[in-house]
Amino acid sequence: MPRGDKSAYTDKQKRQAEHIEEGYEESGVSEEEAERRAWATVNAMSGGGKKSGSGRGKPVNKAPARKGGRKGGKAAAKSRASKKSGTKKSTKKSTKKTSRKR
Repeated sequence: MPRGDKSAYTDKQKRQAEHIEEGYEESGVSEEEAERRAWATVNAMSGGGKKSGSGRGKPVNKAPARKGGRKGGKAAAKSRASKKSGTKKSTKKSTKKTSRKR
């Protein structure tokens, strides 16, 4: 089997890679790099191609897919917060000291 051959992957793994690749492309990653990252994510989740053999496999680890979403979310949230920071109102209450008579 030549390097880069995807025949050992299941249809589900191929669909997952395609969906992940589309997400990367939407966020501005080049087509070639998006494909590379997508297959790396599928490999990290499932441990590579699963087509041959039968029986119970190992459970799928979803952490690599979640990690990418969180990283993008944090970056997006940070950029939105920095844009809003100029209009943020101060919430600190001012206290007025008064003299008490005894």
